[in-house]
Amino acid sequence: MAIVAIDQGTTSTRALRVEDDGNARIVHGIKHHQHLGADGRVEHDPEELIVHIRACLAAAGKVDAIGIDNQGESCLAWDAETGRAISPVIVWQDSRTAAKIERLKASGAEAETLARAGLPLDAYFSAAKLRWLLDHVPEAKDLLRQKRLRLGTTDAFFLQRLTGICATDSSTASRTSLMNLASCTWDPVLCELFGVPIETLPEIRSTVGDFGAIGGTPVTASVVDQQAALYGHGCRKAGDAKITFGTGAFALAVTGVEILRRPDQGLLPTLAWQIGAERVYALDGGVYNAGSAIDWLLKLGLVPDIDALNRFTAAPAIERGLVFVPALSGLACPHWDRSAAGMWLGMGLETSAVDLAQAVIEGIALRTAEVIAAMAANVAIGGRISVDGGLTRNPYFLRFLANALGRDLVTRDFDELTAFGCAALAAQGIGRQLELPRGGEAIIAPDRDGRIWCERFADAVSRAKVWRQT
Repeated sequence: MAIVAIDQGTTSTRALRVEDDGNARIVHGIKHHQHLGADGRVEHDPEELIVHIRACLAAAGKVDAIGIDNQGESCLAWDAETGRAISPVIVWQDSRTAAKIERLKASGAEAETLARAGLPLDAYFSAAKLRWLLDHVPEAKDLLRQKRLRLGTTDAFFLQRLTGICATDSSTASRTSLMNLASCTWDPVLCELFGVPIETLPEIRSTVGDFGAIGGTPVTASVVDQQAALYGHGCRKAGDAKITFGTGAFALAVTGVEILRRPDQGLLPTLAWQIGAERVYALDGGVYNAGSAIDWLLKLGLVPDIDALNRFTAAPAIERGLVFVPALSGLACPHWDRSAAGMWLGMGLETSAVDLAQAVIEGIALRTAEVIAAMAANVAIGGRISVDGGLTRNPYFLRFLANALGRDLVTRDFDELTAFGCAALAAQGIGRQLELPRGGEAIIAPDRDGRIWCERFADAVSRAKVWRQT
């Protein structure tokens, strides 16, 4: 038996092939272009993504099942008959709908989205993006009149093009603000609130199930990348938690069958996965800028390369009065403030480029600690938190994060946990179980009390809030 997982993320598309003997390896990966524009636009070319997915599938060779994980909230419009995209992909980072969101908030609509979808009003989620496409893509209205318009997240577009089935899974649908979290069906009230015609949306299916076939090979799982990572980390029972550091940083904690609603604390209930009739829920908390903040720092030229960020000889920057708030795209959980701005505070004539870089590394960790603290106030999170992603290869970051959290962190030699989680779900679709590939495990234990850092950071965050409004 062999399974391939297609990990279609924010910056790249990769294929993980998992063999029956437990061997797992990335067989192909390719980055795609990021198209940035005015008013917070972030777009991808959907045809480029399709080409990359096909290349990854070809590199994987013959397999028994396919799983595909997706970016979550990123979405587009396409022709239901031909599968041709009529718009770019509007990426989850995109904030062009922020003004629309503020108008909805002013009208009191947030109570409805919280009650039904479990989500606050924010440009992060798909619903307002989908309405924007209907309003600004001329062909969308023509196709709507012809009953040929499809509006949806990238997974449904990929599946229609690759298998001929236009469907999304319930974990992805839970990220749109259009799905009723309790029933896992499209909610007519929410669709009307955002102005998204319900008939244009794809069918919602279980995470593990029948999503058609590609070249005769069944696609047996479709899932959001962060939920795939949660599964790949082995999180199954309430309180199990993971953090993935990619373009953003995303923490999820399993809540089991319970939909834990804590809107006053900025926490998001979400569907982790659905296998048959069984639904597993989670709490989700995101930091918009993690890896993207590092990329931005490197582009500024403050440090020569990524290796320069791995170790610092000076005391923590925050102890020296220097702090960075990584709100380059605003603040997500638990603040939900798109008008917040990234900023360094505490600079003086003695501040060096290395000091600024150190503060950026620490700021990402401290924002993550805010998210975990909010979760831990509502879920009995275990003492250890499993972490993965690019930043977890940075020794300074890991040690600082462990101290900021006051918890043990667990890393593994095999760290392709998002793709592995997707593969493991796909294996379930053909009645098989995948065991996590064997490899070393490291535990990073805190050796300092980082609570005073978190208190000082909270003060800096309060200054970054609503900055773009003022």
